[in-house]
Amino acid sequence: MEKRVTESTSNYDNLEKMSVSELLTNINREDKTVPLAIERSLSQIENLIDCVVSKMSTGGRLFYIGAGTSGRLGIVDASECPPTYGVPHGLVMGIIAGGDTAIRKAVEFAEDSEIEGWKDLLEHNVTDKDVVIGISASGTAPYVIGALKSCQENGIATGCIACNVNSPMAAASDFPVEVVVGPEFVTGSTRMKSGTAQKLVLNMITTTTMVKLGKVKGNKMVDMQLSNNKLVDRGVRMIMEETGAERSIAEQLLKEHGSVRKAVDNYLADS
Repeated sequence: MEKRVTESTSNYDNLEKMSVSELLTNINREDKTVPLAIERSLSQIENLIDCVVSKMSTGGRLFYIGAGTSGRLGIVDASECPPTYGVPHGLVMGIIAGGDTAIRKAVEFAEDSEIEGWKDLLEHNVTDKDVVIGISASGTAPYVIGALKSCQENGIATGCIACNVNSPMAAASDFPVEVVVGPEFVTGSTRMKSGTAQKLVLNMITTTTMVKLGKVKGNKMVDMQLSNNKLVDRGVRMIMEETGAERSIAEQLLKEHGSVRKAVDNYLADS
C-alpha cells in the first residue's frame, strides 16, 4: 500500500495560535476541495451503483459495514432510506464494529478483529443476492477487510469507500471507490474531509439507487413515510402540484390512500 494520505501532515500548523475567524476560513478552504475529489472518482461510484441497482432489482439488500465515524455514517444513510423512500427497514442496513454501543460511544479496539465483521453480517443472513460496501477512511480497518474477504469467498458482491488509494480494503472489493481528499486540517482527523467525502458518496449511492428503483417521481419522494406533521404537509403540497387539486381535496386523498403516490395515481385514474 502507498503512503496513507489520510495520515499525512496537515497543510496548516500552529492551529492553536489562529483566531476563530482564521480557523473557520481554513477549515472551509479545505472542505471546498472535497466535491472536486469526488468528481475524480465518479466513474468508480457509477460502477458500484450499477452493481447495487442490479442486486436490489432482483430482491437483494445493501449492507454498509464500517468502524468509528465511517460505520456511523453508514448507519445514518441506511436509517434514512425507509422514511425518505418508503422502503422496508432492512433493505439498506448499516453495521458498525462494536455494535449499537459504538454508534454513540467509541468501543476500543472493536475494529481490530478480522472475524467479527463477517459474524455480524451472518447474523443478518447475508447471501449472494446482496451487496456489501465497506467504509473506512484509511482502508485498513481489519473488521471491514475481513468481512469483505469473507464476502468474496462466498460469492457476495463487494464495494468500498476509502480515502487512500491501493488500500487493503480496496483489494478486497469488486467495486472500490477511492476518494483522496488530501491531508486533514487536523492531522489524521478523518472525521473531517474524509468523513464529508464518505457522506457525500453515500448520498449518491442511495439516492441514485432509489431513483433507478422507481422510488422518485419527477423530483419528489412520492413514497416517503408520513411520520410527522411537516411530512404530511409536504405530501399534501406534492399532491396539489401533481394533480392541481385544492388543498382540502389533497388532504382527503392523502388521508384516504396513505401515500402521495397512491393518492396521485387514484386521483388521475378517476379524472
